[in-house]
Amino acid sequence: MSQTVSIPHGLPMERDAGPFDPPREITRLREVRPVSPMIFPDGHQGWLVTGYEAVRRLMADTRFSSRQDLGVVHVPYETPGMPAATEPSPQVPGLFIAMDPPDHSRLRRKLVGAFTVRRMKLLEEQIIDIVERQLDELARLTPPVDLVREFALPVPSLVICELLGVPYEDRANFQVNSAKFLVRDQTLAEKMAAYGAMTGYLAELVTGKRAEPGEDILSDLARDDDLSIEELVGIAFLLLLAGHETTANMLALGTFALLEHPEQLAELRADPDLLPGAVEELMRYLSVADIFYRYATEDVELCGETIGKGSTVVVSLLAANHDPLRFGDPDSLDLRRNARGHLSFGHGVHQCLGQQLARIELRAGIAGLLRRFPTLALAIPAGEVRLRTDMNIYGVHELPVTWTDTAP
Repeated sequence: MSQTVSIPHGLPMERDAGPFDPPREITRLREVRPVSPMIFPDGHQGWLVTGYEAVRRLMADTRFSSRQDLGVVHVPYETPGMPAATEPSPQVPGLFIAMDPPDHSRLRRKLVGAFTVRRMKLLEEQIIDIVERQLDELARLTPPVDLVREFALPVPSLVICELLGVPYEDRANFQVNSAKFLVRDQTLAEKMAAYGAMTGYLAELVTGKRAEPGEDILSDLARDDDLSIEELVGIAFLLLLAGHETTANMLALGTFALLEHPEQLAELRADPDLLPGAVEELMRYLSVADIFYRYATEDVELCGETIGKGSTVVVSLLAANHDPLRFGDPDSLDLRRNARGHLSFGHGVHQCLGQQLARIELRAGIAGLLRRFPTLALAIPAGEVRLRTDMNIYGVHELPVTWTDTAP
């Protein structure tokens, strides 16, 4: 521990160690000071947490709040179009990811039944059908094609539409606006326009479901008179955004990672039983939802550092999932690794509600793609693949692929 690193000014974000590894400066920082002070662009002195054990403890500690209406939550990177926060953000009804217990517990409890392992298992056949139909569409195209547009985005969009009861013909609306909402460098007006377009659409949708409920999750929630229309809209926004953006990026980036590790890909093709473990390892290795924020509601000691009340704390799940104190040779993709315990779905009360759904979609999507396209390959050099370094959920903007034959 004799090494020292300077306190970072802003969150290191350049993917200078390659498309799949944390930025080099974050890796260096984790080695010497996994709970590190950080100077934010607006001058706030907050913290960056990169070590596995520290991240796990922090996410399980309710003294670190997810609410953004308690105090000013500072942004750790420059956002030229966005004014610096000078006061707390108002709490958005229904957006339980930005709530603490008991408000968080009340809303989350209403959704737990919709996402049970049993219900997800019943959905599995439907999901496999959706994947197969999309693979049929893909096989009809003449390569090269963009795997994001033709497969990775449609599959989770179809699944989440089916689950929530969102008409699939409306997908262009929510896909465009959710992508706009996730752009980092934009004006507040642009971000709020995308948010307003999505919530306006969802308000009409849930109002209709309250009047005439169907057989879907939003209808189930709309039948509950304890929930206001505003809360239903907030819940729908969160489920729609989280339900297709994360899985779409995992499908595309996961395919890119496999194509860049041909020996691992060959093992997976040779032994399909590796698939469940391979999905866990890809989630650990890629951690597409990387950066989260917490607000310290009191002075808290964390792994030898005292985090002062009122501090904004930035958590990197990617750095934690690449911590050599938890995973041996963490910057290698090893599909035979036991990656259970990774933090890609978070930890504590906010652990991802849809994690079983995501696993089923990823297993079905990757298995189908590898089976139907045995000669799948990148259609451009790996260095030319456009990475989503400008977005709040990581991935690729496009993944041009090609093949010479398809399997039935």
